Amino acid sequence: MTQVLTLSCKLKVSQSQAAKLDATLDAFGQALNWVNQNTPEKVANAVKLQSLGYHQIRARFGLSSNLAQQVCRRLAGARKVARQKNRPVKAFKGGFATYDARIFSFREKDWTVSLTTVEGRECFELAIGHYQREKLAGSNPKSATLVKRKGSYYIQIQICVETEPFPRQRTDRVLGVDLGRTDIAHTSEGDNWNGQQLSRVRDRYSKLRAVLQQKASKGTRSSRRRCRELLQRLSGKERRFQAWVNHRISKAIVSRAKTTNSAIALEDLTGIRERVNQQPRSKTERRRANSWAFYQLRQFLEYKARVAGVSLILVPPAYTSQTCHRCLHIHPDPEQSYRSGKKFKCGHCGWEGDADFNGANVIALLGAAVNQPRGQAYGSLRERGWLANYRATESLHSFALAARSTLRQHECG
Repeated sequence: MTQVLTLSCKLKVSQSQAAKLDATLDAFGQALNWVNQNTPEKVANAVKLQSLGYHQIRARFGLSSNLAQQVCRRLAGARKVARQKNRPVKAFKGGFATYDARIFSFREKDWTVSLTTVEGRECFELAIGHYQREKLAGSNPKSATLVKRKGSYYIQIQICVETEPFPRQRTDRVLGVDLGRTDIAHTSEGDNWNGQQLSRVRDRYSKLRAVLQQKASKGTRSSRRRCRELLQRLSGKERRFQAWVNHRISKAIVSRAKTTNSAIALEDLTGIRERVNQQPRSKTERRRANSWAFYQLRQFLEYKARVAGVSLILVPPAYTSQTCHRCLHIHPDPEQSYRSGKKFKCGHCGWEGDADFNGANVIALLGAAVNQPRGQAYGSLRERGWLANYRATESLHSFALAARSTLRQHECG
């Protein structure tokens, strides 16, 4: 299985080269907006867009043949994504240009890249660290994206890595991960990442955006302009901070799983946002829940686990937070058991502790039963009748249905 990784590499640029890159980025962005405005919105095929605007792109903006083709391909991709989301492509901010193998090349000998600009081919030295050098060594990248950010120039190189389609590790060790908002992630080994800092950052940006949007609609012309400029600078900062947090968490979890030769088990939370939004909540609570990037964290875990050769298992989320990992009972005695916030107490065996830690251990047990159907975890769960129907199931979906059915029987009993 081939996986594409993107490496962001800073370029060492002279003043003359910077002028050429700026001219190329400006021409590329202007060409994108011109083609978007002067071609039918329903056209989302790169070949059709090229037939409609190729010659005008070259004549108006001075782009090379291959850069003109990249404009059509980039717009076609943007229109396909916009069609899926039922919204039009309004405009491109610019500051980027896409490259393929005909107008971009990487040379490992002296760690340089060659790019086509509006004034010809230019060679740039890479200012990169050990991580980028390790990934680029021996690779033959075919595509890249030139980006300008805060006065610096970066080339985002796409490389292909051969990975297994989630190798099934024959191990009884499974690292369960419980996802939430109070703790972004809590593992069955007790490691946790608190979400209070993330919530504070989100609330701060939300209040700041509300104030600036109100000022941008009222006041003098200069104050409205400054507010709009500030909103544009703030655009994406919260999203990038969230991505940084999720990258840090996923890297730590995968590293721990690889060190201990463990598989990773996660809850399959697909559709949770739609289910939660059906409940009556305040506007603030709805915003906090909808900005919870749990799916992004799952995606980061997936691709990092593939690269590291760690198996990732999805288990059904039903009753994982209500089941005691010690005795596998679900609140048999409502008067003696409870789940309140971060506290959990079992009314059968009397175990009491952190609710997220308990849920992570239940997820780990389910993951071990899926990863090793005849292993130690299978025997411990079978004693409770949890996996009575597991032998007849052959997929995780069937196992989820059987687990839910058995859990409901336990709850009723």
